[in-house]
Amino acid sequence: MRNGGDLVVETVTALGVSHVFGIPGQNALGLFDAIRRSDLRFISSRVENNSAFGADGYSRVTGEVGVLFLSTGPGALTALGALQEAYATGVPLLVIASQVPRSGLGLRRGMLHQLDDQKASAVNVTKSVATVREASEIPSLLADAYALAQSAPAGPVWVEIPQDVLLDPVENGYVPPVPTLSPVVTQRAPRAELVDAAAAQLNSADRPVILAGGGVRRSPGGPAALVALAEKIGAPVVSTVGGKGAIPFEHPLSAASWIEDRYTTELLEGADVLLAVGTAMGEVTSNYFTFAPRGQLIHIDAEARVLEANHRALALHADAATALSALAEKVDARDTSAGVAAAATLRKSVEDRLATQNVDVELTLMSDLRAAVPGGTHTFWDMTIAGYWAWSAWDPRGGAFHSAQGAGGLGFAFPAALAAAIATGERTFAVSGDGGAMYSIAELATARQHDAKVTWLIVDDGGYGILREYMTATFGAATATELARPDFAALAASFGIAAHTATLESVGEIIAGTFDTDGPAVVVLPALLRMFAPTHL
Repeated sequence: MRNGGDLVVETVTALGVSHVFGIPGQNALGLFDAIRRSDLRFISSRVENNSAFGADGYSRVTGEVGVLFLSTGPGALTALGALQEAYATGVPLLVIASQVPRSGLGLRRGMLHQLDDQKASAVNVTKSVATVREASEIPSLLADAYALAQSAPAGPVWVEIPQDVLLDPVENGYVPPVPTLSPVVTQRAPRAELVDAAAAQLNSADRPVILAGGGVRRSPGGPAALVALAEKIGAPVVSTVGGKGAIPFEHPLSAASWIEDRYTTELLEGADVLLAVGTAMGEVTSNYFTFAPRGQLIHIDAEARVLEANHRALALHADAATALSALAEKVDARDTSAGVAAAATLRKSVEDRLATQNVDVELTLMSDLRAAVPGGTHTFWDMTIAGYWAWSAWDPRGGAFHSAQGAGGLGFAFPAALAAAIATGERTFAVSGDGGAMYSIAELATARQHDAKVTWLIVDDGGYGILREYMTATFGAATATELARPDFAALAASFGIAAHTATLESVGEIIAGTFDTDGPAVVVLPALLRMFAPTHL
């Protein structure tokens, strides 16, 4: 006879789910046992936080909801750091966590893995939390959660199910089999009077500029709507880190994404009308809160709390693509030459500034990596010096750029990239430092088990390099940043993974070579990199 676990699996299958991430646990065994009676493909990581990063990476490359199965207590809590990244970045996830039996909910009975209030732990990193009390609730509750995860602003949704609900039989007469489900996903449209007001401001502008954030990339049709509006009003477009790729770098109106350079800040400040879409204009985007707009600001975002959080604006609470398309219908077409010139001038100014700094090694490395990685490749970057360079310097070239800049935690790149490789069947590229690599090193086993076509570059500088640099600049010396670490190449080889040790001169050629192979590959680059000089101090 079916049980609650079968009903969960039926429901997610009816929603169109094909892949599930997680790690089995005692309270969740009824759920995991049901997987073997289904067509779901289960990807078992070695640490729950990495399972969540995997579901995140899967969602980013497929556009689908990433689904995560967690066990009670320690398993569920271990995933919270990665869920913060998904929540901050707007990645839709359906998190299904087990719970102790209903007889223990809210009590302190000493049950294994028991928490006083498990779902309360997830409140700060999810859009909503809920607990199933009866098996009959499962189909509707999961369908609603699945739709909510995708509805703007997208993000993780948490549903927990007690152990006895997962194990108890479910009679067909009370809960029939679930064949198909069609959740209703809502995308908020802008109010008409606000569109009219924004269009009037753009029509009167002499120096319009667009700031495109991650909300543009995540919005279905967002990049195309952005380019159409920019071309119509002749506005240069600056991309945030999350918005990188919303407009191709080769587009004449693209001012690229050197968001931490003062020249970019000055272009944004100098606009008489600045249209900021899908961005909170937070710490990094604002060049560490030095950005102070002098003209009129129009702010579009799907999350109401983001609007005017940092600057007064004409605020449109709306999905990015919907709002941009509505504006394009209302604005006047104009010549693009001034916008093209402004974008080109900005990019040349940044290039000239970098030429005065001692960063030839880093510029060459980024150039060599870009040449080695084929266009269209999904790339994943940890919080590491090479990743910080990529925030500004990396041209996605038809692929998608993914980083952990939302929450800023370590260990994102490799588990997200290997999940993306499993999802697409194409090779992905991940970059970590040696410090961040140790957060996800156990997933070498996962990559080998699933034969994921992922290339992992580990830049080994013997410590937390970016923190070393920050502390030295601030305090004159670094503390607690130096790390013992394994022989990464030998460790990867012990899993049967192709492993290489590179130099700055050979790393590009070695990386390029991995794209002609099957299965996972690890490339270790011993190198001490440095950041470009900050312009916000």
